[in-house]
Amino acid sequence: MSHEGIRIVNAEQARREDMEHEQMPSDAVTPKKVRVKKTEGTGVEIDWKDGHQSAWNFAWLRNACPCATCHEDREKTGRLPGVAKPKEQTLLKMYEPPVRPLEVTPIGKYALKFKWSDGHESGIYSWEYLRRVCQCEMCVKR
Repeated sequence: MSHEGIRIVNAEQARREDMEHEQMPSDAVTPKKVRVKKTEGTGVEIDWKDGHQSAWNFAWLRNACPCATCHEDREKTGRLPGVAKPKEQTLLKMYEPPVRPLEVTPIGKYALKFKWSDGHESGIYSWEYLRRVCQCEMCVKR
């Protein structure tokens, strides 16, 4: 008997993964209004059809990239979406400008795609994904 594909996870990770597969009501994942504040450099705000409001800054969104490469990297290191990858400890810290979007493109009626200043552009941020990673106080408590 092969054990390939079997992973051992803690209770918190199992609960999170179960929530990722729960079906959300369509009003919860349908935006009423989307504001991408690229010029201001602040982030994205969405008013959802169910009355909920969500907001993310660009640094958080870049660290929450849903592409397979970023997702697997977060899984390996146990980081949640939005948590930055730890920097190497060096004697002299070099300044790095914050990552910002160079382009933001709607993908059909279901997602946004960012072209980031660090060269990354393979993540597609679906409305459902963005609602699942909402950072408002109420959602973070859940």
